[in-house]
Amino acid sequence: MSSKEVKAELKSAREAIKNKEFKEALKHCKAVLKLEKNNYNAWVFIGVAATELQQPDQAQTAYRKATELEPEQLLAWQGLTNLYEKSDQADFKAELPKTYQKLITLYEISDKAKCLEVSKKLVEVYQLEKNYLQVARVWRRLIQVREGEDGVEDSELLELWKEMTRLLQDSVEDQDNETQQHLILAFERVLQMTVDVPSEAHRSLSWDYIKCLSKLPHEVAKLKEVCDATLSRYPTHSYPLEALSEHYIRTGNEEAVCCFSRLSELDPNNSQAHFGLGIKACQDKKYEDAIKRISLGLKCMRSSIIGWYNLALAQLKMHKYSDSATISDAKNDSVLLALKGRAHLQKGQTEEVSAELLSSHPGSVEGLTLKGLAHVAKEQHTQAEESFLEALSGSPDNGELFFLLGRLYWNLGEEMRRDRSKAHTHLLKAAKLDPYLGSVFRFLGHYYREVAKDQGRARGCYKRAFELDSSDAEAGAATVDLSMEQGDMDSALTVLQSVTERATPGSAKWAWMRRGLYHLKIGQHQQAIADLQAALRADPQDWVCWECLGEAYLNRRSFTAALKAFDKAHTLQPTSIYSLYQTAAIKQILGRFKEAAAEYRQILEQEDYVPALKGLGECLLALARNALDDYLDGRAVDLIQNAIHYLFRAVNQRPDLSCLWKLLGDACTTSRTVSPNRAKVLVPGALCGMDPPDQSHTLDQRQLLTLGERCFGRALKLMPEAPSLWCDLGLNYYHQSKLLNCLYPEDDAHSLLEKAMQCVKKAIMLDSANHTYWNTLGVVAMAKGIENFALAQHCFIKSVKAESNNVVAWTNLGALYLKKGNIELSHEAFKIAQSLEPLYVNCWIGQAIIAETVGSFDTMDLFRHTTELSTHTEGVKGYAYCVCSTLLDKSNRDSELYLYNIVQMNAISAAQVALSKYTERIQTDPDAFIMLGYLNTHLQLKKQATEAYRRAVELLQASPHRDKLSFALRGYGHALSDDGQWEEAVRIYSSTPLEELHDLIGLALTCFRIGRLPESVQAYEKALVVASSEKEKACILTALALIQHRLGSMDHAKTLLFKCSMLKEPVPESLQCLCALGLVHGDVTLASATLTELLKLGEPMGGAVEERCLLTCTLLALQGNFSGVHREAARAIHRNPGNPSLWALLSRLVPQYCPNKADVRILTSRALLYSGVNQLASGRHSGEDRRRNALKTIQRAVLLCPGKLNYNCVRYVYDLFSVKSLQAEDGLLAQALEGWMLQQAVTGLKQSSQYDQAETLCSQVLSVSPEHPVVFLMLRQVQCEHLLLSKAGNCVPPTVLDQLSAAVMANHTSVSAWHWLAEVYRSQGLLAQASVAYRQSLQLASQLGDHFGKMSSLLRLALLALMPCLAGVCVSEWKDLVLEASAEVLKMGSSPVALLFQALLQFSMKMGARETRRLLEKIVYASASGSSETIVSVARWYLLRHLHSKDDLELIDTLLVKATAEGDSRLVDFHRRLYPSS
Repeated sequence: MSSKEVKAELKSAREAIKNKEFKEALKHCKAVLKLEKNNYNAWVFIGVAATELQQPDQAQTAYRKATELEPEQLLAWQGLTNLYEKSDQADFKAELPKTYQKLITLYEISDKAKCLEVSKKLVEVYQLEKNYLQVARVWRRLIQVREGEDGVEDSELLELWKEMTRLLQDSVEDQDNETQQHLILAFERVLQMTVDVPSEAHRSLSWDYIKCLSKLPHEVAKLKEVCDATLSRYPTHSYPLEALSEHYIRTGNEEAVCCFSRLSELDPNNSQAHFGLGIKACQDKKYEDAIKRISLGLKCMRSSIIGWYNLALAQLKMHKYSDSATISDAKNDSVLLALKGRAHLQKGQTEEVSAELLSSHPGSVEGLTLKGLAHVAKEQHTQAEESFLEALSGSPDNGELFFLLGRLYWNLGEEMRRDRSKAHTHLLKAAKLDPYLGSVFRFLGHYYREVAKDQGRARGCYKRAFELDSSDAEAGAATVDLSMEQGDMDSALTVLQSVTERATPGSAKWAWMRRGLYHLKIGQHQQAIADLQAALRADPQDWVCWECLGEAYLNRRSFTAALKAFDKAHTLQPTSIYSLYQTAAIKQILGRFKEAAAEYRQILEQEDYVPALKGLGECLLALARNALDDYLDGRAVDLIQNAIHYLFRAVNQRPDLSCLWKLLGDACTTSRTVSPNRAKVLVPGALCGMDPPDQSHTLDQRQLLTLGERCFGRALKLMPEAPSLWCDLGLNYYHQSKLLNCLYPEDDAHSLLEKAMQCVKKAIMLDSANHTYWNTLGVVAMAKGIENFALAQHCFIKSVKAESNNVVAWTNLGALYLKKGNIELSHEAFKIAQSLEPLYVNCWIGQAIIAETVGSFDTMDLFRHTTELSTHTEGVKGYAYCVCSTLLDKSNRDSELYLYNIVQMNAISAAQVALSKYTERIQTDPDAFIMLGYLNTHLQLKKQATEAYRRAVELLQASPHRDKLSFALRGYGHALSDDGQWEEAVRIYSSTPLEELHDLIGLALTCFRIGRLPESVQAYEKALVVASSEKEKACILTALALIQHRLGSMDHAKTLLFKCSMLKEPVPESLQCLCALGLVHGDVTLASATLTELLKLGEPMGGAVEERCLLTCTLLALQGNFSGVHREAARAIHRNPGNPSLWALLSRLVPQYCPNKADVRILTSRALLYSGVNQLASGRHSGEDRRRNALKTIQRAVLLCPGKLNYNCVRYVYDLFSVKSLQAEDGLLAQALEGWMLQQAVTGLKQSSQYDQAETLCSQVLSVSPEHPVVFLMLRQVQCEHLLLSKAGNCVPPTVLDQLSAAVMANHTSVSAWHWLAEVYRSQGLLAQASVAYRQSLQLASQLGDHFGKMSSLLRLALLALMPCLAGVCVSEWKDLVLEASAEVLKMGSSPVALLFQALLQFSMKMGARETRRLLEKIVYASASGSSETIVSVARWYLLRHLHSKDDLELIDTLLVKATAEGDSRLVDFHRRLYPSS
């Protein structure tokens, strides 16, 4: 083949490569090689084709063959370079630099740009290999090539030199010398070529050059030269000095201090300057300055090992062993090893704390010192002394060792404790050798304070110790305590202020507590509270600090906070009596006397603590006063007795305390309020002066007051200038005089009043500005026996002037004016008192008395208001008098005033309750007992009325008021008669003059009841003579006729009744008796005529309705009109549907006279049921009537028809209320009540699966009321539920669904009906229709304003849409519906259910998503309150599934712990199923 063929094949190969037909290209190249084996282009084309065909080895071979054939040709070298660049083979990458070198050589002549490009690629390769020498050489060669070219600008060469510095800066300290020299050359050339000097660029280059030189220890001279040159150009920049400082810190130099100082002046916050100066200070043994300087440097450079090392060294010299010695590289440094050992020792790690130091530095002083300290920690004092002495022999000038020996001797046995001189000697030596060891001065302070008793020197030593070590709380506390003892408060506060200002939260407890106590002492309670709270942050378990905080709160009057603080203190220290006492005292202040008394008793169980005895006595006395205010006199007497007992125990221990005697006097005087016959108190014999003294004796009220007088006198002996005691003694005398006037009128009470006057005047002399004393003197001056009204007026006016808001004095002044008859002034005084204190009852009583005096209609209202404010004897008696007077006036029963004052205001009951309390306390007032008996009679309280009248009769027997006695006897007899004590009633009535009509009638009635009919007739006949009105005579004649009928004298009885009917005002009772008489004897004519007259009198009232109906029915039965009997009873019931007697009558009449109209058993049971319900409603219980009451009636109904009452009872009550009890105009109410009753019946039948009976009941109601939508809906619901429960109920026919929908739509106000219809649709799989139903219910609830109905509809709608989503049918429509409904619910308020629905929707869409976990955790962890356990349990279940899918075992364990704590066993079982092996 010729050369033309070779060229043709090469051309074809080139075209094939161009067309990416690389295999064809290979064929053409092989054809060429067959002709011309060393064809350069053919081998190059083979290399190109093989490269594209992913045959790198063949391509490399081809390219190498081509380079061997023509090594100076670029094409093969370019292809080979391209192959190596694209390949990831390691051998190819290794060959790549050689190819770059060859290309650079070839390009240097032909193409300078290509040469630069390839050089940069070669540099990148060498830089990745960290072959910085080759980088420097290649880049230097490149710069030389560029420098040899013509027309190259200096800026381009400058950039090349800059790039060279950038390439070689990394790890310059690890590079060889040639590379470092290349870098230095590059920096120098850059700085030389930079034109703009000074400039930011030049400064930055200088800084980089300095940083580079600072890393090269052998270039120190050049470093100083460059730094000096840079400082000369940029004198305000500190980085050259920083570089020099860093060098000097490492090496040290005489010029260092000057450099450090210059740098500090230039940059005060520079860390290197602080480090350098600190190290220099440490070398000069100025350790405090060193620590200060180095600490300042470390604030800005926390990672400086040199800084931490030198700080640790300075702290070691200053004996500040802290956790800062944590430098890891401490294996070969004895200083750091010693500091590390001290740190371990402070943490209590005594084992082998010196082993590491002794092993690396055997025999070292530090190691022996640590060894001795370890022995001290283990209380091995002998071994510790040996170690310290051995260390001291190696370092005789070590002050710390002298201190350790001195401290050891200080803490040794009893003999060494007695002689502290040895310890003192060693401590002084230590202080001399090492003046920076603060602990030495602390122990010297102990010596001077405890042994030498030199408080001044002790304070100085403590102060020095605290100055050296501010963390020494013991020294600081001692400094402050001694300063306060010596009166130097300013120094103490300065120390405390300095400590608290730099204290971090939770530290410096001693300082906070002492400052808090100081502020508490000077009355700055708020600041004291803040300081003590800060102290508690440091130690929340310090019960003493809690007590101090409680004291601060107490002084600030924050009682609740103080109570909590003392409770906490008592919890931490249950044996602390003080905290328990303060708790009780605070509760006493807050008026919680029972709780306070219980806690005082708890203290007294431990010891007889006098303050607790006093507090308990005060609490019992306060409880007694409260009981007296509530008229619980018996309880008050018991409390007074207990108070005297505990106060006497206190007096036995501290008879020198005046307050205890005063409290005893108060307790004895408090008994004045109760009734004298109740004031019987057991008092210790030693107190009352009776024998035997070790036993208790019973004292009456007079003796108790006398004992109170003696107690006040004893208190005055101890404090004769106490005005309050003189006033209390005067009041005691005043109450004694009142008791004498009441019970012992033969005794002289005037002398007691004079004593009272003198005592109160003495109190005023001692304290004339006290308004209470003036008021007391006025009261005493008004007392009976003195009655110095001018003095009383003067005293009350002085009291008002002393205290203008003095309601008591104004009231007393009003009472004084009222007593003197000055109504106007009295009214003005009372009015002012009312304006000052509207709840003060005495001023209202005064106004009521004024109203009664002037005859005002407001009298009763005012007295009633006094009883509403509180129970006061005068107010109670006045109100009861008004009520009884109104009741006695029979003419005003229909007036509005009577209806309001008596009926509407429930006056009888209110007056009876108040008067009962009055008579319980004041048992000598016959008027009160008469009124109480009268009120009890009105309230049908028979026994109470009898007792009240009996007491009134006893009090009036010796009284000259015969009218009152007659009234009381009349009431007493009436009460006895009502109570069934007829013989006694007859005796009482017989003791009266028998001149009054009421007395005669009462006697006659009582005789009738016990069967003394002749005597009863005589009494009625006398009463007939006395009777003044026609009505009274008619009643008496009727009663006589009844007695004659009982005696068998029918004609006489009939004559009397005829006579009665002939009067002008016949009474219905006489006509009823006459009619009944005719019926009994079968005289239809008489009965009919009488009944006609009776009907003319109008509609009957009360029990007369039943009697008249019975008479009418009996007359119809006698006439043979049996159907009329039923009609008449039904007519009476229709007019009086609530009368149980009529229903009972009907139940008896219908079976007897109309048996064909109803089932007798059912109707009878119905009637009994009606009777029972009405008896219950009318209050006819077993206490009222043992035979005829609601319980008996219903029991008979159940016994009569036990099988019919499973639902008929409800049905009958339903008929009763809906059909008979409500009139036509109450149709809506009837329909609502009817529906409710029917719903209860139907629900009960459905729950018992009696669907047929439920359907029958609904049908029966519809037959009567066909247009009743509620009943119709109930019928459809019963039918539907029955169908669903049957076998054929799996699929409800569409026609039935249409009927259900129509029934629901007919109930246009029932939200629950739409809910029920939606559930039916859902059970049939008709989710769309169910959704529509729920939307209808939502719309209806919104129209009705039903908040809960709206929320229920939204939640049901969300649940409906959620079900297909959880089933995997997550259509966007359902998803949007869930989100929309749940969001609306959350707008209405918090709803855990809505949050659960949203979480479950997210779970159904993306079970493993992070949002799913967030929503579920929000319910499980964040909704602990307000969520039901079911909601949280469901959320836990789904959260476990989510975590299981993520295999997050840590969160699963957390969830299980939460579930176990909540008792969720279901989740634990589920976890076991998911992880059987766990």
